[in-house]
Amino acid sequence: MSTSTAVAGSTRKADLQTISLVGLAHGTSHFFHMLLPPLFPAFRESFDVSYAELGLLVTLFFAISGIGQALAGFLVDRVGARPVLYAALGCFVASAASAALAQSYTGLMLAATLAGLGNSPFHPIDFTILNRRVSPLRLGHAFAFHGISGNLGWALAPIVVLGLSAAFGSWRWALAACALWAALVLVLLVWQKHAVDDRGLAGAMPARAPNAKAEPTFAFLNLPSVWLCFAFFFFSTCALSAILSFAGPALHKIYGLPLSTASYVVTGFMLCGIAGLVMGGFLAARAQRLERLIGLCLAASAGLLAAVGTGWMPGSVALGVAALAGIGTGLAGPSRDLLIKRASPPGATGRVYGTVYSGLDLGFAVSAPIFGAVLDGGYPSGVFYGAALALACGVLCAGVIGARLGVPSRMATA
Repeated sequence: MSTSTAVAGSTRKADLQTISLVGLAHGTSHFFHMLLPPLFPAFRESFDVSYAELGLLVTLFFAISGIGQALAGFLVDRVGARPVLYAALGCFVASAASAALAQSYTGLMLAATLAGLGNSPFHPIDFTILNRRVSPLRLGHAFAFHGISGNLGWALAPIVVLGLSAAFGSWRWALAACALWAALVLVLLVWQKHAVDDRGLAGAMPARAPNAKAEPTFAFLNLPSVWLCFAFFFFSTCALSAILSFAGPALHKIYGLPLSTASYVVTGFMLCGIAGLVMGGFLAARAQRLERLIGLCLAASAGLLAAVGTGWMPGSVALGVAALAGIGTGLAGPSRDLLIKRASPPGATGRVYGTVYSGLDLGFAVSAPIFGAVLDGGYPSGVFYGAALALACGVLCAGVIGARLGVPSRMATA
């Protein structure tokens, strides 16, 4: 075996190890997004609280996560991603444990607070580690797997939490098992600490010129591309929130599908999103203009969702078409993350990703009550039209970002 072949094999192994461990941590963070909601009926019975009060737990989670995410980027840039990652997983352990031991609604609020705090630094952490440790030619695949792991975390949480509750005969033991899972992930990442060390090498991050002055801490906030990326995340997440929260009831009202059947639209959308992410990793690595790829994918998804809103197709076909829209959003995912990488000044990766990804939390927090009001107002088609409009706004933002950055974005030269 030649020296160059051995080096390439070693690099590939190191890349795969980092990608796998970061994906595991990211999937765990998305799992904890859905730690409490599957148990809302049980909490309602145990603590005599309303669904409105339980819904406040979700708002609390995303409010803390959104604010914390913007701030966490500064912390990651200052102390490194790895120690913050360990602290975040520790918050998840404490969150599940406090929920398992809760004796009142206050205990659930503490659990939601800790989960939101733990979730807040994950995108600055993950993208800092991936950008620094993964070789450029595999970065698109790394971002694709990162998105897949998050989707899997969302999809598995209700199944696991409710399954454990049924198996143990107690929601408390189910939450205790979730605390144990987060603890095991933390132990694994401490054991494999070299694979998530963002301070040990420069990786794919651009180097600063020897005589260049350090950028002021908040200088990145003056870059229009950062706020355009923030807006892009906000609008694309508004569309995702509409599908995850209200697509099932909307299909039921428009097409008369049973709710038990219409609810499969979320599962289908997420599975199609995973398929799109897999393909998107390959496309992102070869795309000359990332914003064009993003625009085409999201525009196709917007068209499919708008078609579902018309109500003219059979109900079963509408369910399938809405699910297929997930492919377009998945395809755009890796290119989206690479576009943000291009917009990040050297040394500000954590801050930029933290600020930009806080648009995700804001999108969830703001859009849910709006789309809920649309559905309550007797306009179920508005859920799909609104999601399509939000994606169209995302396409516009991506196009403006690409125009401002200006240069071709083939990953081999990133």
